[in-house]
Amino acid sequence: MKTTSRRCSLQMDDYLDLLNLAIQLGDVKWQKEITRKMEMTLSMLETAAQ
Repeated sequence: MKTTSRRCSLQMDDYLDLLNLAIQLGDVKWQKEITRKMEMTLSMLETAAQ
């Protein structure tokens, strides 16, 4: 579980960096895609914690 948690944490950090870039560029489509992937990653993390 710790490996999954650590990997998801790193992915979330990467997604947040990409989301900040998408916001700066004003790319709404990319923002939505990144947000969707972040939600999927968070869901996977919650499932692994159970």
